[in-house]
Amino acid sequence: MKILKYFIFASFTIGISSCDNFLKEEPESFLSEDQYYKTQTDAINAVNAVYFLLNSGGSTIQTPYNTLFNTGMNMASDDEDPGPGATNADVRSLSVLAHSSSNLRVYELWQQHYAAIKKANVALEKIPAIEFDSALKERLLAETKFLRALYYFNVVRLYGDVPLILEYQKFVNANDYEIAKSPSADVYKQIEKDLNEAAAVLPANYASPNVGRATAGAAKALLSKVYLTKASFPLNLSAHYADAVKKAEEALSPADGGTGVYGYDLMTNYSEVFLPAFKNNKEHIFSAQFKSNSLNQGNNEYPRSILSGIPGLSGNYAHMVRYYTQGNDKFFSIYKLFRADDKRRNVTFVRSFTSPSNGRKYASPIANTAVPNDSTPFWNKWLDPASASVTNQSAANVPIIRYAELLLIHAEAENEANGPTAKAYKSLNKVRNRAGLANLTAGLSKDQFRDSVYLDRRLELTYEYQRWFDLIRQKDGAGQSTFVRNLQKVGKTNAAEKHRLYPLPQSEIDNNKLLVQNPGWE
Repeated sequence: MKILKYFIFASFTIGISSCDNFLKEEPESFLSEDQYYKTQTDAINAVNAVYFLLNSGGSTIQTPYNTLFNTGMNMASDDEDPGPGATNADVRSLSVLAHSSSNLRVYELWQQHYAAIKKANVALEKIPAIEFDSALKERLLAETKFLRALYYFNVVRLYGDVPLILEYQKFVNANDYEIAKSPSADVYKQIEKDLNEAAAVLPANYASPNVGRATAGAAKALLSKVYLTKASFPLNLSAHYADAVKKAEEALSPADGGTGVYGYDLMTNYSEVFLPAFKNNKEHIFSAQFKSNSLNQGNNEYPRSILSGIPGLSGNYAHMVRYYTQGNDKFFSIYKLFRADDKRRNVTFVRSFTSPSNGRKYASPIANTAVPNDSTPFWNKWLDPASASVTNQSAANVPIIRYAELLLIHAEAENEANGPTAKAYKSLNKVRNRAGLANLTAGLSKDQFRDSVYLDRRLELTYEYQRWFDLIRQKDGAGQSTFVRNLQKVGKTNAAEKHRLYPLPQSEIDNNKLLVQNPGWE
C-alpha cells in the first residue's frame, strides 16, 4: 500500500481532530474546514485518514491492529497472557476477566473505533461535493464504506447494541451528541449495506502504488464472515450460514469451487504469509499495512513477544502464551495443540532467540516434570528479519482477513448448512494440506467436522486477533455456547456469560445519559 504510506498525512484531517505534530502555532499553517475538502488530493487524504486508525502506532499509541487488540482483547482469551513486560494494571485485570467499565483498554477500543467511524462519516459527507474524476470519487466512497463496515463489525461484536452514527456530527451543544444504542440487528444491517455497496464499486485489484487498499473481493470475504458471525452465537440466525457459503464462493477462486476473479490462493510456504518480503501476497485479502523505520509506522507487536535482556534485541516480553493444566502437564499451552509435523508451529513460535550481538541463543527453560527439557514458546508471527536491531519497526503486515480464513469460513458455514459435504472437506483440507497435514478423516459427523474446523481456526489464525471473537460465537454439538467452558478450562474460573460483551466505557455513559450499560456490568 505504497500510496497510503501508512497515512502519516492522513492524521491531519481538518474538522475531525488535531495533532500537535502537525498543527503548530503558526497561523499561516491553519486551514479551516471550509478551506479544506476542495480537491482530489483532499478527498484521498480524507479516506487515508480512515485507514490510518487500523495501523498507526508509536511508543504511546495503540490502534486496533497495532497491539490494542492484543492488550485490550486477546489477553482475555485462552491462548495469550500478559508477560513480565506487561505492567499495565488495566491489561492485567482484563487478562483475568477482572476488568470493569473504567478499564482504559475497554475505553480505548471504543474510542479508537468511533474515531475511525467519525472520519469515515466525514469523508462520506464531504467527498461527493468535491469536483474531480467521478470513477475515482466512487471508488473512494466505496473504500470508506468498506472501512466503516469493518469498524462497526468490530464494535458490535465487542459491545453488542451500540450507537449507530452514520452522519458527520458537528453540533454546538453537548446534548446533541447524546445518542442511544441501536439494536445490534440494525448495526449488522448497516454493515451489510455498506459492504454490498462497496463490493459493487471497488476494483478486483490495484496496481502500484495503490496495492493494499480495499477491493471488491475483500468486501465479499468480509461479508461472508459477517454472515457466519450472525449465524453463530449470540444471534443464532442460522439461515445466514447459507448466505456465508454463497458470499464466500463469490470470493473463492475457481480452483476452490468459487467464482471469484481476484486471484486469491494460499501461499505454498506458511512463513511467507507473514514475512515482510512477501507482503500483500495472494493470500492477503485485506491487511493492516506496516513499514519499518518510517516515523513509528512499524508493527509494535514484534518486540512484545521477544524475551527481554537479549544483547542486540529490543524485546520486553509483554505477550506470552497462556499456560494451563491438562492431565499432568501444568505448562500446557496452544503450542502443544500443534502436532510436531504441523508446519505452522515453528512459524508461529520460536523456542529461542539468537543474539545479533554475540551469536548466542537465549531461551527460557520450564521446570516441567511432565515434559522433560520443556521450554517457553514465544510468539513469532510478526518477525521481520530486517529489523533485528530495531524490533519495534517490524514491517510485517497484519492480515485482517486472508484466504486461509475464507476457506475456513466456507468449510464451517457449509457444514452448518448442509453437513460435512465434499465442498466443506475440500476447503478445510486445503488449509490442512498446506500445513503438512493429511486430509481430514472421511465420514465424520457434523459435530466432529465442526470441532475439526474450530481447531484448525485456532491453530491457523492464532495471534491474529481472531480468538476472542471465535470464543464468543462457537458452540458444541448440543448447540450450546462453549464460551464460559473454554475460558474456565484454562483456569479463568470467574468467566461468566456477561464477559461475552464488554462493558460500555463508564466515561461514555457519564457523558451520554441515553446510554444504558450492558447486562451484568451495571
